[in-house]
Amino acid sequence: MASINWNGVYPALLTPFNKQEEIDFDLYKINLEAQLEAGVDGIIIGGSLGETSTLLSEEKRDLLLYSKEGLPAHVPVLVNIAEQSTKIAVTLAQEAEKNGADGLMVLPPMRYKADDRETVEFFKTIAKNTSLPILLYNNPVDYKIEITLEMFEEMAGIDNIQAVKESTRNTMNVTRMLNRFGERYKILTGVDPIALESLLLGAHGWVAGLVDAFPRETVAIFRLAKAGRIEEAVAINRWFLPLCELDIHPKLVQYIKLAAKATGIGSEYVRAPRLVLEGAERAAIQKVIDDALAIRPDLPDYLNLQTISNAQWA
Repeated sequence: MASINWNGVYPALLTPFNKQEEIDFDLYKINLEAQLEAGVDGIIIGGSLGETSTLLSEEKRDLLLYSKEGLPAHVPVLVNIAEQSTKIAVTLAQEAEKNGADGLMVLPPMRYKADDRETVEFFKTIAKNTSLPILLYNNPVDYKIEITLEMFEEMAGIDNIQAVKESTRNTMNVTRMLNRFGERYKILTGVDPIALESLLLGAHGWVAGLVDAFPRETVAIFRLAKAGRIEEAVAINRWFLPLCELDIHPKLVQYIKLAAKATGIGSEYVRAPRLVLEGAERAAIQKVIDDALAIRPDLPDYLNLQTISNAQWA
């Protein structure tokens, strides 16, 4: 079974489109290169920010193949699985493995609000049918199903269920998971506005959104926090927060794409039914972005920091 080092920043990548709603692979390459230069530790494709619900299966495959071809071998590519059918989820997981994916991010069943037993069985069935490492996505705010501590207990014996994207928006869950399971599950914070707090509580990584527009600042906050340089991390985070709050809105895709356009590594084009922002709403979001760019901070040499493990924190 393959392994992933879950410590670090994992961008939930946007899928860039052109005006005709076709995937813009040239722009995708520009963003990928910016992420690599900033020091990210892996990428996740086809997630909510990647507009997965509007992508065709072959487009998801092409994004995977393109990403694997363009990234160094040490940078893992995770494919998102967000399906309502267990059978289809298993098929997609197996296809991703066949096409070279290094891991999976798996959401609970879509549309149907499965109960705890059904949700656990959904995850177990996918895990049994692939050897890829799995990151479970725990986001009851948006997807209405919470993966509880008891459910994690039921899955603790499944070796390739290795990590959780913690997006309950309750930072106590980081401590609860660590108290209950120690290092059995790696915890990746998944909500940008409370990412720093979660990292300081012991989260191992960060599945980030605004990283799509601001990769260096995102990785700098993570590395500074994990190196114990808290004041520096807090200072950058205070600047970053108004931008990070764009990550917790139903139009997060449009908002973050507008930010990526502003920093030169993305475009604002989306795929219907999403529409490009206009009028007062666009002006308000553009102002948040412009205000941040006007006072964008200088960053220290964050790429060469020695990090502190959870054990050392304790």
